[in-house]
Amino acid sequence: MDWNSEQYLMFKAERTQPAVDLANRITTVHPRKILDIGCGPGNSTEVLYKKYPNAYILGVDKSEEMIKTARINYPNLDFKICDASKDLFQLDKDFDIVFSNACIQWVPDHKHLIRNMLNLLNENGVLAVQIPMNDNEPIQKAIYELVTSDKWRSYFKEPRIFYTLSQSEYYDLLSEASEKFFIWETVYYHVMKSHNDILEWYRGTGLRPYLHVLPDDKKEIFERELMENLIQRYPKQKNNDIIFKFPRFFFIAYTKK
Repeated sequence: MDWNSEQYLMFKAERTQPAVDLANRITTVHPRKILDIGCGPGNSTEVLYKKYPNAYILGVDKSEEMIKTARINYPNLDFKICDASKDLFQLDKDFDIVFSNACIQWVPDHKHLIRNMLNLLNENGVLAVQIPMNDNEPIQKAIYELVTSDKWRSYFKEPRIFYTLSQSEYYDLLSEASEKFFIWETVYYHVMKSHNDILEWYRGTGLRPYLHVLPDDKKEIFERELMENLIQRYPKQKNNDIIFKFPRFFFIAYTKK
Protein backbone atom coordinates (compact mmCIF):
# COMPACT_ATOMS: atom_id res chain seq x y z
CA MET A 1 0.00 0.00 0.00
CA ASP A 2 1.46 3.37 -1.06
CA TRP A 3 1.24 6.51 1.08
CA ASN A 4 0.71 9.95 -0.41
CA SER A 5 2.64 12.65 1.46
CA GLU A 6 0.84 15.48 -0.37
CA GLN A 7 -2.54 14.11 0.72
CA TYR A 8 -1.31 13.64 4.29
CA LEU A 9 -0.01 17.21 4.52
CA MET A 10 -3.32 18.80 3.46
CA PHE A 11 -4.02 19.12 7.20
CA LYS A 12 -0.43 19.57 8.35
CA ALA A 13 -1.19 21.91 11.26
CA GLU A 14 -3.89 19.65 12.69
CA ARG A 15 -1.81 16.49 12.26
CA THR A 16 1.30 18.10 13.75
CA GLN A 17 -0.28 19.61 16.88
CA PRO A 18 -0.36 16.29 18.80
CA ALA A 19 3.36 15.88 18.05
CA VAL A 20 3.98 19.35 19.47
CA ASP A 21 1.94 18.55 22.58
CA LEU A 22 3.77 15.27 23.09
CA ALA A 23 7.21 16.82 22.60
CA ASN A 24 6.35 19.53 25.13
CA ARG A 25 5.78 16.87 27.79
CA ILE A 26 9.29 15.45 27.42
CA THR A 27 11.49 16.79 30.20
CA THR A 28 14.85 15.60 28.87
CA VAL A 29 17.12 18.65 28.78
CA HIS A 30 20.09 17.86 26.52
CA PRO A 31 19.46 14.66 24.53
CA ARG A 32 22.27 13.48 22.30
CA LYS A 33 20.30 11.14 20.00
CA ILE A 34 16.61 11.09 19.10
CA LEU A 35 14.64 8.61 17.00
CA ASP A 36 11.30 9.44 15.34
CA ILE A 37 9.46 6.22 14.44
CA GLY A 38 6.84 6.64 11.74
CA CYS A 39 8.13 10.09 10.80
CA GLY A 40 5.97 10.33 7.67
CA PRO A 41 6.87 13.41 5.59
CA GLY A 42 9.01 14.77 8.43
CA ASN A 43 6.62 17.18 10.15
CA SER A 44 6.97 15.42 13.52
CA THR A 45 10.74 15.21 13.11
CA GLU A 46 10.80 18.97 12.56
CA VAL A 47 8.98 19.41 15.88
CA LEU A 48 11.76 17.49 17.62
CA TYR A 49 14.43 19.50 15.82
CA LYS A 50 12.88 22.80 16.93
CA LYS A 51 12.95 21.67 20.55
CA TYR A 52 16.36 19.98 20.38
CA PRO A 53 18.38 21.68 17.61
CA ASN A 54 21.69 20.33 18.92
CA ALA A 55 20.70 16.67 19.01
CA TYR A 56 21.24 14.09 16.29
CA ILE A 57 17.73 13.22 15.06
CA LEU A 58 16.84 10.26 12.85
CA GLY A 59 13.40 9.85 11.30
CA VAL A 60 12.34 6.42 10.06
CA ASP A 61 9.28 5.27 8.15
CA LYS A 62 8.13 2.26 6.15
CA SER A 63 7.00 4.37 3.19
CA GLU A 64 9.58 5.22 0.53
CA GLU A 65 7.40 8.08 -0.68
CA MET A 66 7.18 9.60 2.80
CA ILE A 67 10.94 9.33 3.33
CA LYS A 68 11.59 10.90 -0.06
CA THR A 69 9.37 13.87 0.85
CA ALA A 70 10.95 14.21 4.31
CA ARG A 71 14.44 14.36 2.80
CA ILE A 72 13.34 17.08 0.37
CA ASN A 73 11.52 19.14 3.00
CA TYR A 74 14.15 18.79 5.75
CA PRO A 75 17.56 18.25 4.12
CA ASN A 76 19.34 19.09 7.37
CA LEU A 77 17.86 16.01 9.11
CA ASP A 78 18.50 12.30 8.63
CA PHE A 79 15.83 9.90 7.38
CA LYS A 80 15.83 6.23 6.43
CA ILE A 81 13.39 3.50 5.51
CA CYS A 82 12.55 1.19 8.40
CA ASP A 83 9.57 -1.08 8.98
CA ALA A 84 8.73 -0.81 12.69
CA SER A 85 7.12 -4.24 12.66
CA LYS A 86 10.37 -6.04 11.86
CA ASP A 87 13.39 -3.74 11.43
CA LEU A 88 13.84 -1.95 14.77
CA PHE A 89 16.58 -4.38 15.80
CA GLN A 90 18.75 -2.89 13.02
CA LEU A 91 18.83 0.52 14.72
CA ASP A 92 21.19 1.75 17.44
CA LYS A 93 20.34 0.98 21.07
CA ASP A 94 21.52 4.23 22.64
CA PHE A 95 18.83 6.80 21.90
CA ASP A 96 17.95 9.31 24.60
CA ILE A 97 14.43 9.76 23.18
CA VAL A 98 12.34 7.45 21.04
CA PHE A 99 9.34 9.33 19.69
CA SER A 100 6.33 8.16 17.69
CA ASN A 101 3.38 10.27 16.62
CA ALA A 102 0.30 8.55 15.11
CA CYS A 103 2.18 5.55 13.76
CA ILE A 104 1.98 2.40 15.86
CA GLN A 105 -1.74 1.87 15.27
CA TRP A 106 -0.59 0.46 11.92
CA VAL A 107 1.90 -1.95 13.53
CA PRO A 108 0.81 -5.33 14.99
CA ASP A 109 1.69 -6.92 18.33
CA HIS A 110 2.07 -3.90 20.61
CA LYS A 111 3.24 -6.03 23.51
CA HIS A 112 6.45 -6.83 21.69
CA LEU A 113 6.56 -3.57 19.73
CA ILE A 114 6.67 -1.35 22.81
CA ARG A 115 9.32 -3.53 24.44
CA ASN A 116 11.35 -3.30 21.23
CA MET A 117 10.97 0.48 21.25
CA LEU A 118 12.10 0.69 24.87
CA ASN A 119 15.10 -1.49 24.01
CA LEU A 120 16.34 1.24 21.66
CA LEU A 121 16.84 3.59 24.60
CA ASN A 122 19.88 4.15 26.77
CA GLU A 123 19.72 3.73 30.55
CA ASN A 124 17.99 7.07 31.16
CA GLY A 125 15.99 7.16 27.95
CA VAL A 126 12.36 8.11 27.41
CA LEU A 127 9.74 6.67 25.06
CA ALA A 128 7.06 9.16 23.94
CA VAL A 129 4.09 7.91 21.90
CA GLN A 130 0.80 9.28 20.57
CA ILE A 131 -1.91 6.98 19.19
CA PRO A 132 -5.27 7.94 17.65
CA MET A 133 -8.10 6.63 19.85
CA ASN A 134 -11.14 7.41 17.75
CA ASP A 135 -12.78 4.01 17.25
CA ASN A 136 -16.02 5.31 18.74
CA GLU A 137 -16.16 8.46 16.62
CA PRO A 138 -18.74 8.83 13.81
CA ILE A 139 -16.15 8.59 11.03
CA GLN A 140 -14.87 5.23 12.23
CA LYS A 141 -18.36 3.86 12.77
CA ALA A 142 -19.36 4.98 9.28
CA ILE A 143 -16.35 3.29 7.69
CA TYR A 144 -16.82 0.09 9.68
CA GLU A 145 -20.52 -0.17 8.84
CA LEU A 146 -19.77 0.39 5.18
CA VAL A 147 -16.92 -2.11 4.82
CA THR A 148 -18.85 -4.82 6.68
CA SER A 149 -22.09 -4.29 4.75
CA ASP A 150 -23.39 -6.95 2.35
CA LYS A 151 -22.46 -4.75 -0.61
CA TRP A 152 -18.81 -4.21 0.30
CA ARG A 153 -17.59 -6.89 2.68
CA SER A 154 -16.36 -9.22 -0.08
CA TYR A 155 -13.72 -6.65 -1.08
CA PHE A 156 -12.10 -6.56 2.36
CA LYS A 157 -10.54 -9.65 3.89
CA GLU A 158 -9.73 -7.83 7.13
CA PRO A 159 -12.09 -4.94 7.98
CA ARG A 160 -10.15 -3.92 11.09
CA ILE A 161 -6.98 -2.20 9.98
CA PHE A 162 -5.69 -0.78 13.25
CA TYR A 163 -3.87 -2.69 16.01
CA THR A 164 -4.62 -0.22 18.80
CA LEU A 165 -5.14 -1.61 22.30
CA SER A 166 -7.38 -0.19 25.01
CA GLN A 167 -6.10 2.34 27.54
CA SER A 168 -6.16 -0.27 30.30
CA GLU A 169 -4.18 -2.71 28.17
CA TYR A 170 -1.51 -0.09 27.58
CA TYR A 171 -1.42 0.60 31.31
CA ASP A 172 -0.75 -3.07 32.09
CA LEU A 173 1.82 -3.36 29.33
CA LEU A 174 3.73 -0.26 30.41
CA SER A 175 3.63 -1.20 34.09
CA GLU A 176 5.45 -4.41 33.22
CA ALA A 177 7.89 -3.05 30.63
CA SER A 178 8.96 0.34 32.00
CA GLU A 179 10.41 1.89 35.16
CA LYS A 180 7.69 4.54 35.33
CA PHE A 181 5.21 6.02 32.90
CA PHE A 182 2.50 8.62 32.38
CA ILE A 183 -0.64 8.22 30.28
CA TRP A 184 -3.23 10.78 29.21
CA GLU A 185 -5.78 11.52 26.52
CA THR A 186 -6.53 14.72 24.63
CA VAL A 187 -9.59 15.36 22.48
CA TYR A 188 -8.94 17.71 19.57
CA TYR A 189 -11.83 19.62 18.05
CA HIS A 190 -10.82 20.32 14.46
CA VAL A 191 -12.91 22.78 12.47
CA MET A 192 -13.76 21.55 8.98
CA LYS A 193 -15.29 23.75 6.32
CA SER A 194 -17.14 20.92 4.60
CA HIS A 195 -17.89 17.21 4.84
CA ASN A 196 -15.51 16.76 1.95
CA ASP A 197 -12.70 18.02 4.22
CA ILE A 198 -13.35 15.07 6.55
CA LEU A 199 -13.21 12.73 3.57
CA GLU A 200 -9.95 14.33 2.41
CA TRP A 201 -8.48 13.89 5.90
CA TYR A 202 -9.23 10.18 5.84
CA ARG A 203 -8.04 9.71 2.28
CA GLY A 204 -4.59 10.46 3.73
CA THR A 205 -4.84 7.90 6.54
CA GLY A 206 -7.69 5.59 7.59
CA LEU A 207 -9.29 5.14 4.17
CA ARG A 208 -6.09 4.26 2.34
CA PRO A 209 -6.07 0.52 3.15
CA TYR A 210 -9.65 0.20 1.89
CA LEU A 211 -9.26 2.32 -1.23
CA HIS A 212 -6.03 0.46 -2.00
CA VAL A 213 -7.82 -2.87 -2.51
CA LEU A 214 -10.92 -1.58 -4.31
CA PRO A 215 -11.10 -1.70 -8.12
CA ASP A 216 -10.86 1.76 -9.66
CA ASP A 217 -14.47 1.71 -10.81
CA LYS A 218 -15.65 1.06 -7.23
CA LYS A 219 -13.65 3.69 -5.35
CA GLU A 220 -15.85 6.63 -6.32
CA ILE A 221 -19.01 4.71 -5.42
CA PHE A 222 -17.55 3.71 -2.06
CA GLU A 223 -16.55 7.29 -1.23
CA ARG A 224 -19.94 8.63 -2.32
CA GLU A 225 -21.74 6.25 0.02
CA LEU A 226 -19.38 7.17 2.84
CA MET A 227 -19.98 10.87 2.19
CA GLU A 228 -23.75 10.38 2.49
CA ASN A 229 -23.14 8.77 5.88
CA LEU A 230 -20.84 11.58 7.03
CA ILE A 231 -23.43 14.21 6.17
CA GLN A 232 -25.87 12.46 8.47
CA ARG A 233 -23.41 11.96 11.34
CA TYR A 234 -21.64 15.35 11.36
CA PRO A 235 -24.16 18.20 11.60
CA LYS A 236 -23.17 21.72 10.55
CA GLN A 237 -22.81 24.52 13.05
CA LYS A 238 -24.75 27.77 12.67
CA ASN A 239 -21.93 29.24 10.57
CA ASN A 240 -21.79 26.03 8.44
CA ASP A 241 -18.50 24.84 9.97
CA ILE A 242 -18.28 21.21 11.06
CA ILE A 243 -16.72 20.05 14.32
CA PHE A 244 -14.47 17.04 13.71
CA LYS A 245 -13.69 15.54 17.13
CA PHE A 246 -10.52 13.45 17.35
CA PRO A 247 -9.40 11.76 20.62
CA ARG A 248 -5.74 10.83 20.93
CA PHE A 249 -3.97 8.73 23.57
CA PHE A 250 -0.48 9.61 24.82
CA PHE A 251 2.12 7.94 26.99
CA ILE A 252 5.65 8.68 28.16
CA ALA A 253 7.62 5.75 29.55
CA TYR A 254 11.11 5.40 31.02
CA THR A 255 13.45 2.46 30.68
CA LYS A 256 13.97 0.13 33.61
CA LYS A 257 17.23 0.74 35.43
